[in-house]
Amino acid sequence: MIRIKYPEKEVACSYILEKEEIGFLDIIKLNTIIIGKASKERSPENQKLKSYDKRAILQILDYQKKHKLNNSKLAAHFKLSRNTVAKWKKLFL
Repeated sequence: MIRIKYPEKEVACSYILEKEEIGFLDIIKLNTIIIGKASKERSPENQKLKSYDKRAILQILDYQKKHKLNNSKLAAHFKLSRNTVAKWKKLFL
């Protein structure tokens, strides 16, 4: 898809695509590189049907620890509910 629709962005995305395993945060970075800032201004309808596997949740919670964010800031960064973050912390930490 990148080669066909966005060939000018292939070089910027190559360091992520060359990884053996691409994680949740890598996909978010790719989306930001390809689409740009418009991806951050998504409509609420697109946000309702997101789902996360255990690995993605743990990556998000690790991101919170690494960057020393509280639940509100983490939720705003990943466009989640504060209640969702609190629930994940109870379940997985």
